Amino acid sequence: MVVGFVLLVSRKARKTAVGVCATALDRTVRKNSNKEKALAFLREKGEVGNEEIREYLGVSRQSVARYMTELEREGKVEQVGDIGRGVVYRLR
Repeated sequence: MVVGFVLLVSRKARKTAVGVCATALDRTVRKNSNKEKALAFLREKGEVGNEEIREYLGVSRQSVARYMTELEREGKVEQVGDIGRGVVYRLR
């Protein structure tokens, strides 16, 4: 037995949905680009802190922390130090 449904969406709603998807895609592309730039910066410098990465990328502290946490989970970088200004990152 096959069950299906058809969702009728107005033209305006479709454009909004496409816009939302495009915005999310743009944000993801920008995030991945910044993560790659952070990795390149680490290759160049060897060991850097959040503030240096923030200045290099021109993003917020929270964005850098999020990028670096993702890179840690991906096994690409390691955090040296526990919290605060003493934390630096280096490549694995």
